[in-house]
Amino acid sequence: MNDDIAGRFAATVATDPTRPLLTWYDDATGDRTELSGATLSNWVAKTANLLVDSAGLGPGDTAAALLPPHWQTAAVLLGCWSAGLSVTFDGPAPVDVLFAAADRVDEAAGWPSGDRYALSLAPMALPLREVPAGWVDYVIEVRAHGDHFTPYPGGAGQGADLAARAAARATELGLSAGDRVLVDAVRHPDPLDWLLAPLVVGASTVLCGRLDPARLPGRVDTERITVTLA
Repeated sequence: MNDDIAGRFAATVATDPTRPLLTWYDDATGDRTELSGATLSNWVAKTANLLVDSAGLGPGDTAAALLPPHWQTAAVLLGCWSAGLSVTFDGPAPVDVLFAAADRVDEAAGWPSGDRYALSLAPMALPLREVPAGWVDYVIEVRAHGDHFTPYPGGAGQGADLAARAAARATELGLSAGDRVLVDAVRHPDPLDWLLAPLVVGASTVLCGRLDPARLPGRVDTERITVTLA
């Protein structure tokens, strides 16, 4: 196993591909999306194939992500790292590909980039109602790509460094294999907390956007939470 993000992700999925790995809640809309390791792995592979086959990118290239914590953001980030890309969240600075939530497209107007993919982040992975000029709908484009991708070896891009940082952060947060971690996305917007730290130790995540505090006790019980980051 490669000791990078892609390798850690593959190892976590392999322990039980049917186990819920990432569960998303948006208490403002009532959306709940549960992804098994196998399902998330398919989205990650499709994203990596999109980057390699359609955008012609690979190790040494760069991506920007203007995206909030969300299950689709997880697919984008893990797809980028699997394809050997480095990802930035700050800018504007020239990048080879740019991913942005629909409500941040205007913010990205002056960002120098190659291909641009917009995400609606709507329930049930619905596409955008209207695609902004100069952008492509990520959900529509990614579905056409293959469900399998072999990550580039050797921790290309940020993968190996991120894995080490995520392992250190998991220790700080008290996470371990088999944990079911509830994360308040507003309080922990850094992917190191809501995505990577649980992933590298083999934990699963319940990611809550716009968390309603009144629902927290019931959700902890229903989802069998062992660690709460709220």
